[in-house]
Amino acid sequence: MSQPPAITLRPATEADIPLLFRIYAGTRETELAMLPWTPEQKHEFLVMQFHCQHIDYHQNYADAAFDVVECAGQPVGRLYLHRRAESHHIIDIAILPEHRGAGIGTRLLTDVISEADLAGKCVAIHVEKHNPALRLYQRLGFVEQGDSDFHFLMEHPPQTPAQTQTS
Repeated sequence: MSQPPAITLRPATEADIPLLFRIYAGTRETELAMLPWTPEQKHEFLVMQFHCQHIDYHQNYADAAFDVVECAGQPVGRLYLHRRAESHHIIDIAILPEHRGAGIGTRLLTDVISEADLAGKCVAIHVEKHNPALRLYQRLGFVEQGDSDFHFLMEHPPQTPAQTQTS
């Protein structure tokens, strides 16, 4: 797999809401494909769910970074990261379907892990049990720390510089 072009982050703004909705909707395609709803019903459901999630994230993680991911100047995803005293908590990471599989998610995650390592912190994320990216998290060294009906709590322990060099 070739390296993706430079990845940059920029703060999401209100002008990005249509893009952020598209990114969110792209994470629900497989799930909604199984439902016998009309396209209009699916769209209405997605709008409602996105709106609720957007409000919830901003209310509960007011001091988090809500970033648009850009690759070669084009928006390709979102990364919502809450830098806590004890950990870096990935609230949400999502790549548009047409940009998945290009190494963008791997690059984002390794950047977050590197930043957390420098601060001596773990990286935590809740991953849906049926999420295909679960294999990516495991490959990058995330381990299951908790389990609910729908999610795993995954953590990547902090690495010291010596551990990073031998990994």
